[in-house]
Amino acid sequence: MKAGRLLALLLISATAAFVVVGTVWPHQSAVSVSDANARLGSSASPQDAVSSLLREIGRRNWSAAYDSLANRGEFTQSEFERDLTGSYGSLRMYSSLDGFEVKPLHVSPAEAKVRANLRWSDVMGTFQDSRELRVINTGGRWQVVWPVAKEPKLPPQVIPVNYLRWDVIYRGPEDDWGAQDVESPHVRIVAMHPIERNGGVSVMGELLNEDIVPALVNVKASLLAGNGAAIASEDSFDKISHVLLPKQVTPFRIDFPGVQMSQVDSVRIQPSSILVSASADPVVGIESQKLNPLPQPSLTGELLNQSGQVVNISHVIGTFYDSSGQIVWVADQYPDRALLPQTPVPFTIPVPADLYHKVGTFRLVVANYTTSRFQ
Repeated sequence: MKAGRLLALLLISATAAFVVVGTVWPHQSAVSVSDANARLGSSASPQDAVSSLLREIGRRNWSAAYDSLANRGEFTQSEFERDLTGSYGSLRMYSSLDGFEVKPLHVSPAEAKVRANLRWSDVMGTFQDSRELRVINTGGRWQVVWPVAKEPKLPPQVIPVNYLRWDVIYRGPEDDWGAQDVESPHVRIVAMHPIERNGGVSVMGELLNEDIVPALVNVKASLLAGNGAAIASEDSFDKISHVLLPKQVTPFRIDFPGVQMSQVDSVRIQPSSILVSASADPVVGIESQKLNPLPQPSLTGELLNQSGQVVNISHVIGTFYDSSGQIVWVADQYPDRALLPQTPVPFTIPVPADLYHKVGTFRLVVANYTTSRFQ
């Protein structure tokens, strides 16, 4: 059946992407302890000690990195590794350290404070992780005190579940239904606004599932010249929440790099949808929402998993409107940590500084991905 094949293709593509990640960024084998100690012995300054540690982290040489820490007695090597690589199938587990910057903040003969800005790469792009590290001088050698963020341990409890769920029965190869099949959900574009930005054109908007069944959605946009010829065509890819429950709205943003608005006469939008099984659980709440001002404007908050199951990957999408309700910008973030039950996870969505003064209101949506849905 067409819908089933399309959904299967999407799942196969996602699986293939993660396989590629594992192939391109494999775990490197550990080197001998003597070789590791030789490399980590270059700790003539606090900055050198932090840089040496981060290089070993980048190589995934966990044993050498752990042995170099001043406070390794406070946690195990497994806890240190999990602090950096994540757990529960989060995006952090599929990430590699792509680069780092080290900046001394304070230095004395006995100890120092150093800021390390880590840049991680994963299948969805890059994300930043900034840590302020304490470095101490032990017998003429500088060693890093690593701050491991330990996950809270929840007590045993029962969380009652009461949510809507939609299951779909498709026609099988031996079913005598004739040409009959389940109709695709009705979806509609309810807002669209193109802007010129960063040397290209971005088409932003909102898509509504106006049906009574869930839909797997996508949006394709084509920029047309004055003679009707297509200049470029792109789809929304990850700047959208792909699974919409009945009456839900998702923002979308489609970028066309290298295209100037003066070339564009009109925009053709083509939404698409197929019927999928879905449920309203897990429920993820958004708390402590705050729009932070210049010079580095951002929208911050916390995601709280209100269910009893783990959300492996979450996707936060923010829509920013001006005072008249027109869309100013659409931006998103994939938090790199899994959402454990009843455990808040922070998020930060950057807002372009030149658009900040136009923002009057905003709206957030969260898309969730759990491995149990595909088992």
